[in-house]
Amino acid sequence: MSHAATVAVNRFGIGAKPGELVTASTDPQGWVMKSLAPISFESSRSPTSSQILIKLADIRQLRKKRQALLDAGKLEDSAEIPEELMDPAGNYFQSTYRQIATDTFNQALASDSGVSWRLLDFFSNHFSVSASSQGMTALAATLEREAIAPHLLGSFTDMLIAVCQHPAMLIYLNNEKSFGPNSIFVQHGRLGLNENLAREILELHTLGVDGGYTQQDVVELAKGITGWSVKKPVDESSKGFKYRSYGHEPGARVLLGKQYSQKGMHQGLAMLADLAAHPSTAKFITHKLAVHFVSDKPSKALLESLEKRWLNTNGNIREVMEALVNHPEAWQQQTRKYKSPRDFVYSALRGLDVKSIKQGQYFATMRSLGQAPFKAGSPAGFGDVQQTWDGASALMARIEWSSELAQRAQETDPETLMTTSLGSAISHDTFTHVSRAESRDVAMTIMLMSPEFQRR
Repeated sequence: MSHAATVAVNRFGIGAKPGELVTASTDPQGWVMKSLAPISFESSRSPTSSQILIKLADIRQLRKKRQALLDAGKLEDSAEIPEELMDPAGNYFQSTYRQIATDTFNQALASDSGVSWRLLDFFSNHFSVSASSQGMTALAATLEREAIAPHLLGSFTDMLIAVCQHPAMLIYLNNEKSFGPNSIFVQHGRLGLNENLAREILELHTLGVDGGYTQQDVVELAKGITGWSVKKPVDESSKGFKYRSYGHEPGARVLLGKQYSQKGMHQGLAMLADLAAHPSTAKFITHKLAVHFVSDKPSKALLESLEKRWLNTNGNIREVMEALVNHPEAWQQQTRKYKSPRDFVYSALRGLDVKSIKQGQYFATMRSLGQAPFKAGSPAGFGDVQQTWDGASALMARIEWSSELAQRAQETDPETLMTTSLGSAISHDTFTHVSRAESRDVAMTIMLMSPEFQRR
């Protein structure tokens, strides 16, 4: 099998399953484009954001009733609370978070469309939200499913708007309580303007920190999306987004020198559409894509090619990916991307033909390797370059996990894993070290920790 097949499956995808390198070897570029298939979560039994919001609203209402009884002196202490008023939350927030995150990982693990799952991981990290507060712990993992995946191979404008109207992003960056200083709502003494979402849209989601915007642009965008809020869905089929017209800042806005005179929610929509189409957005996001897929330091030629395709297609993500796949730099034999913990676990388990992983094992693994799901702790997401992941303690964690995996995966021998995962890309030194190891477990550990396996 060709080295290009190894590049296709490991650099663009999330690691080779048994037989996948053989399939890709006939037409590596064609395999990548075919693997850019839509991702659907419709068959998943995991809760949606609407179901979570309904549950959260019910919990809050019950807590209010219970507290009212305590305040009124009708209950002497919490021990006397009737069963029907006992807090139903329990471990709901944590269990929901763990269920959704594990389900997503397992769907990727078993998928034949590894390239799409890598792209989903990229944009999920680009629009990073963290499982922090109780509500966000339950909601964080729904953003990529409901706002990113449906637009993964289409318009970035549509994805940006969907993300900015999703309850997880609105709550994470406090926009559900952002109302214009001159709005009806604020005039009655309630809350005020919050700039968090607007700032991150400009700095992290579109233009980039060097994209040419000012603090005044942040304020203007924040006013443009005032009233973009969250509500309890009517039922599980409805959405949690609500535009509160009484909280929108009246009047025209000026963003990056352009005036926006639209009324109501249309003002924010027009501003986001122009930001998505801005040349600085094209430059910023295509640079991140090149870093993610190809190299921590991509060439000028590659960057210019991707940026041009983005501008020519108004940010069509599939078209930009096609430009990336067709660029010769993306197919260089030298592996220049050090795998993140998630990449590493994906490729190791897929190479061993593991179809799914238990929830406890998944979370223990990702915590030990330093990339617990939706725990970046910052809207900037996890780092995407080698220096983020190659520290001494991080390396030891990988060695320990590799050794534990080797002991569990007794049905696969190291040489089979070499063939399955890397094909002809294995070096003579690695082959020699693996084949001469003192035991099968040591050989498997050496294989998993080899330079060829740690990079893509």
